[in-house]
Amino acid sequence: MTDQASQPALLKDILGSQALTTIADAGIHASPRFDRIAFVNAASDGLDALSIMERVRHIADALHLALPADYGYALDILRAMAPRLTHGFQAVALTEYVARHGLGDFDRSMAALADLTRFGSAEFAIRPFLAADCERTLAVMAGWTGSADEHVRRLASEGSRPRLPWAARVPAIKADPTLAAPILEALNRDPSAYVRKSVANHLNDIAKDRPDWLLDRLAAWPQDDAGTRWIVRHALRTLIKQGEPRALALIGVGEGAAVDLLGFSVAPRAVRLGETIALAAELRSTAPETQRLVVDYRIHYARAGGKTAGKVFKLRTFDLAAGAAASLAIRQTIRDFTTRRHHPGRHAVELIVNGRTIARDAFDLLDEAAG
Repeated sequence: MTDQASQPALLKDILGSQALTTIADAGIHASPRFDRIAFVNAASDGLDALSIMERVRHIADALHLALPADYGYALDILRAMAPRLTHGFQAVALTEYVARHGLGDFDRSMAALADLTRFGSAEFAIRPFLAADCERTLAVMAGWTGSADEHVRRLASEGSRPRLPWAARVPAIKADPTLAAPILEALNRDPSAYVRKSVANHLNDIAKDRPDWLLDRLAAWPQDDAGTRWIVRHALRTLIKQGEPRALALIGVGEGAAVDLLGFSVAPRAVRLGETIALAAELRSTAPETQRLVVDYRIHYARAGGKTAGKVFKLRTFDLAAGAAASLAIRQTIRDFTTRRHHPGRHAVELIVNGRTIARDAFDLLDEAAG
């Protein structure tokens, strides 16, 4: 029997009973008009059955019952509460209150989100404002790119992502990335790695819907700044995994590679769920000068009904001198995730160098039910 205490905590438990106590205490400290009993009773009711984002919305609705009816006064209390919270997701629930009850008070809501995002990102809470009035909201967010606070600058990029995880899509931005382009242009040399990562993720979202737009845009970006170069590389990761020639060229990699394959193997040949496979490859350069290599591998996961689904993983990016050899190795545990469930059967594995498959091998995932 598995020791329950050894199991990792569920994400939703971040907003469990202790979090409700913390939020309630922060409310009382911020204002005697905060109705602690009403909040705890409403927030506790049905909480256990909810997912993490459902809990965020549930707690925001409980806050509405506990806060004064006057929206401006309620925002003052939320601002006073935020510094006393102990986890970012607690503050996300505060920003969700703004999203659910502040659409009719645009200016004060925008100011509140810019303030609260310092304690827990307002990236989800900004989405309803974008959906209601995209142009006006993006204009405010563009102004945030000049903030001295990296959290506010990041909100400008993260909140306007076309494919923000766990968040509702904003069709206008997904269809036309030009709308948010001024934000990305303003932040493409940002001194904060936190902000640069968001910009790169925003651009990678665009790559999935408008790859040509993205490639044209990034080709015009100057490459004299190390931070900008990092953004470009990270933004192109999906297209690089696909072997897109223009994406490879933007990071200084030619399509294909001048190499001899000295060996490629996957071991062991059969594993059970929870066990580990080891990939090993050896390459030798046949180029007359140093070349940059982007080496990935693709696992074709077995699916029900004999189908497969491929997923590309990074192995290594490096420079290989003329005539030199390189040995590459990586280990990967085959285990289930919420986003990937494994099925028994043959799993083909490809070695991909500069966008081209140069070798194949395979391993079998054994059926647990077979014993």
